Amino acid sequence: MFAEFLKRLTDPAPQPLVDADARLALGALLVRIARSDDDYAQIEKDQIKAVLSARYSLNDASALLTDCENLEAEAPDTVRFTRAIKDAVPYEDRLGVVEDMWSIVLADGQRDAHEDQIMRMVPPMIGVEDQDSNAARKRVQQRG
Repeated sequence: MFAEFLKRLTDPAPQPLVDADARLALGALLVRIARSDDDYAQIEKDQIKAVLSARYSLNDASALLTDCENLEAEAPDTVRFTRAIKDAVPYEDRLGVVEDMWSIVLADGQRDAHEDQIMRMVPPMIGVEDQDSNAARKRVQQRG
């Protein structure tokens, strides 16, 4: 279903993502992070829907979440997937993506070792410095 999208996303020179593709890419990345601890909890799904609803002014992100879950299942390894996002999304938007990622990791009130591992790996892969990721985590924790 998402073969053409993934082909465009992993092209050696990807074009900037159009809004619909950006929604899918971000949502799939958030799903991948939520699934990293092998406990894809309802609170994480709800948080992903809240992030997508807020970011894209949607009343209900349920259908989008389903598409993102399907895309994540078909997406290539995290390295190629995040590299494509890095190449296609402006830096300022990637900082917001890292905040969104932290909001998913912290949604259930627990930081699992697998989630910590993916959060050490993914922000640099999308071109966000460790200090910026740490600052994003603190902002999310303060919002509580």
